[in-house]
Amino acid sequence: MRVRESTGGTRERIQAVALELFTEQGYEKTSLREIAERLDVTKAALYYHFKSKDEIVTSVVEDRLARLDALIEWAESQPDGLDTRRAVIGRYAEAMFAGDQPSVMRFFEQNQTVLKSLSAGQQMRGRMLRLADLLCRDDKSPAAQLRAVLAIFAVHSSWFAVRAPALTDAQRMELALTMADELLAPIGGQRDEAAPGAP
Repeated sequence: MRVRESTGGTRERIQAVALELFTEQGYEKTSLREIAERLDVTKAALYYHFKSKDEIVTSVVEDRLARLDALIEWAESQPDGLDTRRAVIGRYAEAMFAGDQPSVMRFFEQNQTVLKSLSAGQQMRGRMLRLADLLCRDDKSPAAQLRAVLAIFAVHSSWFAVRAPALTDAQRMELALTMADELLAPIGGQRDEAAPGAP
C-alpha cells in the first residue's frame, strides 16, 4: 500500500511510510533505503529530514507527546468527577483514532522494545501515568488507580486485542469507550446507572 501525496507534507509522509514498513516487516528488518524506495525518493532526500530510523520513531512519539500534553493541560483545568473522566477518555480516544493514529498504535504495540530504548518512548510512559492520575484524582484508592490505567489501555488494546476484520474504526472506538466507561464509572464512589454497560 503506497502513501499518497495527499497524506500531508514530506515529514508526515516519511513517518506514515516508515510506520507502515515497520509494522509490515518489523523495525529491525526495515532499512532507510526501503523507506526511500517506498516513498519514491532518494536516500539523500530522506536523510535531509531524518538521519536514522530512531529519529523517525522519536518524531512520531514527540508528536504524540504534544497531543497528550494538550489533553493533560485541558484535563487539569476541569472539575473532578465522572463527566470529566468521560470527557478526558473520549478526547483521548478521538486523538488515538484520528488520521494515521491507528498505524501509530499498531506500531507501538508491535515494537515495545524500540520504544523503551528511546528517551521519547520513556517520556510517553510518564505522560500516560499522568493522564491516569487525572482520571482518578478524586479517588486515590489502588482500585481507582488500576481502573484509570485499564481505561486508557482499553482504548489502546482495541487496536490489537479485538480481532474482528469487519469492525470499522467507529465501532472499534465505540467498543473501547464502552469498556473504558465501565472502568471509570465506579471511581470516586460514583455510579451512573445510565452509563453504557452499567448493571
